[in-house]
Amino acid sequence: MADKPSSRSKNAMEHRLRRMRDQGMKPDYWVEEAERPAEQIVDCGWGRLLFGNTFVEPQDLVDALRDELPDRRDIAFYVRDPHVVVGLAPQELFLDPSHTYRLNLSTYRAAKDQRKGFTVRRLSSRVDAEQINALYSRRGMVPISEDYFWSDLNPREITVLVAEEEETGDIVGTAMGVDHQRATKGADRGTSLWCLAVSPQARFPGIGEALVRRLAEVFQARGNPHMDLSVMHDNKQAIALYEQLGFERVPVFSVKLKNPINEALFAGPATEEKLNPYATLIVNEARRRGIRAEIIDAEGGFFRLTHGGRSVRCRESLSEFTSAVAMSICDDKATTRRIVEGAGVSVPSQISADTGDVSSFLAKHGSVVVKPARGEQGKGISIGLTRADEVDAAIEAARTFSNDVLIEECVRGQDLRLVVIDYRVVAAAIRRPAEILGDGKTRIEDLIASQSRRRSAATGGESQIVVDAEVRRCLSDAGYGLQDILPEGERLAVRRTANLHTGGTIHDVTGETHHGLIEAAVRAAKAIQIPVTGIDLMVKDPRQPEYHFIEANERPGLANHEPQPTAERFVDFLFPLSMPKSARDTLNRNLS
Repeated sequence: MADKPSSRSKNAMEHRLRRMRDQGMKPDYWVEEAERPAEQIVDCGWGRLLFGNTFVEPQDLVDALRDELPDRRDIAFYVRDPHVVVGLAPQELFLDPSHTYRLNLSTYRAAKDQRKGFTVRRLSSRVDAEQINALYSRRGMVPISEDYFWSDLNPREITVLVAEEEETGDIVGTAMGVDHQRATKGADRGTSLWCLAVSPQARFPGIGEALVRRLAEVFQARGNPHMDLSVMHDNKQAIALYEQLGFERVPVFSVKLKNPINEALFAGPATEEKLNPYATLIVNEARRRGIRAEIIDAEGGFFRLTHGGRSVRCRESLSEFTSAVAMSICDDKATTRRIVEGAGVSVPSQISADTGDVSSFLAKHGSVVVKPARGEQGKGISIGLTRADEVDAAIEAARTFSNDVLIEECVRGQDLRLVVIDYRVVAAAIRRPAEILGDGKTRIEDLIASQSRRRSAATGGESQIVVDAEVRRCLSDAGYGLQDILPEGERLAVRRTANLHTGGTIHDVTGETHHGLIEAAVRAAKAIQIPVTGIDLMVKDPRQPEYHFIEANERPGLANHEPQPTAERFVDFLFPLSMPKSARDTLNRNLS
């Protein structure tokens, strides 16, 4: 909490209150001066929440915002005269481009609990705190010191909720609520919701809604009058959810200090041309370092980065440092397989659909994969085929993407993507196929559409589930059709390929990946002589050394690998001198 106000502030406060009483005014956020505590500031871990309605003098609020600590994000909320506050320090402050929404807790009615697959509960362990910070990192939010969770957080004032996936125990959502009545000793009687985050890999619907409702119920039970939240003005999906729950927009404004964390909010769009998330991630990292970024073709993801005397053209993570020969090797999956096999990398058996004995190959392996010899993003791939008619149909489908089609031994396991940059693995993630969860009343076709919308929203439109022959075959093998009702609680994979673009999800396992798998990925990259690549392995378990090489991608997507610094390492590779000196020194020591 802040110290007591100065005599100047106190006199101004008394004068303002007296004038308001004389005019018959008394907003719900004002109390009598005899009851009024000092200017109120609450530490929320990610930064401080400054109650602007408790600051009488705008200059005092400006001075308080200037005390923001590094790597934190302070928010001045309920600012009565935001134009005046910003006008006192226009080079330092900005008006947050967010709307404030309020839920009237006196009229709020809890909905019947229909959540499936996850449980909402309070923060209870250090493991929870670690997973919350990992989730914050994935969503580009400010992490919170674990010491804050266990030493500085007052659970009477601040409530931290988590959504835990029942099967895995993973934290897939979180929200923080502040009880103003308790935190400000009565200076403000409401409550507020902050840091609502849902994992982009969440498999179940309704996580965000469940967190908001639970927090509303907590505060409603305490007799608080309302719950406020701040949401970006263009976040249409979130606003639609809040309005559906009964929130109404109120004329409340926030002011923040200009800092690197807030840069996107006050600097305006980095470019007038919209890049896809994979190119945007790299361009934003480059601009943070003062590297000039020129957009060549936004739709295709092409841009040029210039720093000092070096200028490099890129298409997302594909740069001029990847040779045409390396690209050609990656483009032809049969050639890729031969090259890496020659380097001692384990590969599955494979034949050409045109020259190989398909019937004998199928009889020998029992289950096969059909895929175009050239292509990307999982297009044209069919997995787990066991009948000759299925193989024939899959070959024809694959030919729409490439004249040459390959048939490969189907190796069961988990799909592991390793991102290799400058011949070092910087991220490893298990990729899981798109799946749906039955509720006992919704058609499978509609469940797929809903899951596709969630995946698209979580990935900036890059991930969607297209209902094609592969989806229909997966459903048929499980005994279902698109019009069937999936039983309540039953999960069903609707594709066998785990590519992000076809609705798959990515789950970071960098810290637990076996060194043998890392060595195999680096060996494959060196064999191809490609400095930036995504190596796909089929593994039994990322913590075990057994694997089979699947393919190498010359343009791996660097987004969705949070919290691993994929974009940072890519820009390091392009422009080593743009790294902080301490990082360069550490790298040089490791290489020596």
